[in-house]
Amino acid sequence: MTRPRVLVAGTGFGRVYLAAFERADFGFELAGILASGSARSRACAAHHDVPLWSTVEEVPDDVDLACVVVGGVMNGGPGPKLSQALMRRGVHVLQEHPLHPDELVACLRAATESGVVFRLNTHYPHVEPVRRFIGAARVLVARQQPLFLDVTCAFQVLYTIFDILGRALGSIRPHSIDGVLAEAPEVPYRSLTGRFAGVPMSFRLQNELVPSDPDNYSHLFHRITLGTDGGHLTLINTHGPVQWSMRPHMPGDMRELVRFGDSAAPHLMVPSVEHLGPAPGASYSEVLRELWPHATARAITTAWDEVQSGADSRGHVQYHVALAKLAMRVSEACGPVRLRHPKAPPELLVASDLLEVPA
Repeated sequence: MTRPRVLVAGTGFGRVYLAAFERADFGFELAGILASGSARSRACAAHHDVPLWSTVEEVPDDVDLACVVVGGVMNGGPGPKLSQALMRRGVHVLQEHPLHPDELVACLRAATESGVVFRLNTHYPHVEPVRRFIGAARVLVARQQPLFLDVTCAFQVLYTIFDILGRALGSIRPHSIDGVLAEAPEVPYRSLTGRFAGVPMSFRLQNELVPSDPDNYSHLFHRITLGTDGGHLTLINTHGPVQWSMRPHMPGDMRELVRFGDSAAPHLMVPSVEHLGPAPGASYSEVLRELWPHATARAITTAWDEVQSGADSRGHVQYHVALAKLAMRVSEACGPVRLRHPKAPPELLVASDLLEVPA
């Protein structure tokens, strides 16, 4: 069978999409690259041995799906306009996040008028440790009522964490933002309370940015704890690990025992903390070489499956409009992003740096 032909627009984060085509198990053909013609874009096209197009008009009619990895109004890019122009050419579109709600609605209109499928990709739900967390969370909430959420994220990934939560809990409503806690200006995080899918939520946002290096200086991307009666499930970091912590519960037979350790309760024999999947998080080399390209491969495959099934774009866009509005409310509640200007890059440490040196 002929493999679907895919266009990648943009070679910034678009390089993560391009890396998916180097996977031996990926059933798609890279048709070409749509970009402004920078030296980087020319090098990417030469590396992948595909055409480099600079306008939508140059794109041939045999392209089946376009991955538009170019931002919108929130980061000064023409991504949504490219998506709409491609859809009017009859090309299905997978657009990388984030988009403003008005841009999402405009893309839905173009998709509906052209009879094509439009999908927004928030990337991180397709990253393997996050997928593992989402899958475990779905099993957990099917068995026990969620009692609380404790969420931490960086400003750059604010939108994406709500998509992760929505997938994990199977719903986003009712949601609310109750208020921001007062904190000193120099504190990196802004803390607020609210609800997501009806679950009480504590939320911390690293509301700061280094303008000269906006992709760096996050303390972490995503950290989520979902609590129930039986314990709590935690995504320690975006790239792992995922942990299950049984709730501390002292058994009834302890009341009459001379020694606590003589209790026969079975749950005392289970580790208090267990890993779901590998115990260490992935190295950043593994993230860039494996986890992220595998995630974009999943996103493309999922989008094409929905094209093949004739999926409608309306419900998908309505979901993301709701998430975009929620992210904007959180951002507004936390106030202006604090701009930082560090004099030197951070000193990056590894765990062995923290171990006491034997005397």
